[in-house]
Amino acid sequence: MTIRTLLAATLVAASLGGALVAAPAVAEDGHAPQPPRQKWSYAGVFGSFDQGQLQRGFQVYKEVCSACHSMKLVAFRNLAEPGGPGYSAAQVKALAATYQVKDGPNDSGEMFERPGRPADRFPPPFPNDQAAAAANGGKAPPDFSVLAKARTYERGFPWFVLDALPFTGYAEQGVDYIHALLVGYEEPPKGTEVPDGGHYNKYYPGHIIAMPNPISDGQVSYPKGDDGQPVVPETVDQYAKDVAAFMAWAAEPHMMARKALGLRVILFLIILAGLLYYVKKRVWADVGGETHGLQPELHKTF
Repeated sequence: MTIRTLLAATLVAASLGGALVAAPAVAEDGHAPQPPRQKWSYAGVFGSFDQGQLQRGFQVYKEVCSACHSMKLVAFRNLAEPGGPGYSAAQVKALAATYQVKDGPNDSGEMFERPGRPADRFPPPFPNDQAAAAANGGKAPPDFSVLAKARTYERGFPWFVLDALPFTGYAEQGVDYIHALLVGYEEPPKGTEVPDGGHYNKYYPGHIIAMPNPISDGQVSYPKGDDGQPVVPETVDQYAKDVAAFMAWAAEPHMMARKALGLRVILFLIILAGLLYYVKKRVWADVGGETHGLQPELHKTF
């Protein structure tokens, strides 16, 4: 068997394997449609977060989502760091002071509550997972800290290979799924039974989700422009996009610094490769000439 034939057989086997793996996933999730792709300002190598969108997303989280979902890995001070929502240090200090944070023990060995400080992390809405589950139908709501990275979906072969390519790949499946989930609540199709405590969502695997529809049009009042109108529509679709973008930032607060560093490293490696090639040509130039000069003698010997 030639190498070309072996490679062709391997590609065919990989294609069949991808199809066989992808097929059960569609059947198990109740044939839920794939979340539509959205346009995110931070997607791609040169993308960056929209500060206005992050601030609106934080507003949605604070006014709606924080009643059930924690964000334990994010500190108040992160909101003022470069590449984030762009709040000032004074704004962050004032925001942190509106929260009560458990601290201690004190001199008497007792825990106590105090106003939050910028170095504190966002306190959870429930003291523990058991209390969170008891207040939410027996299941604790997931933490928001890295949820945008943890949630995703697969498009199957060969699309998942294209998504993984450098520079041109796509890594925003998690926020696409979050956005789709928030806009996917609807009346169940005729003949579909929804158990007590369940809600129909066309993008949720299996379609039945315990979380009720958390948001509706006009629920959150966005900042107004000079004309007195909201800067963006106050709709579920816009709320979902904004809070999904904020969750993407919360999962990776230093994404912009990572991208900037990566571009500098790539530029450095390109320059280094060029310099190494130039040095190699200079160092081995004379040796190459001597070798060519010996070729006739070698031919005569053999």
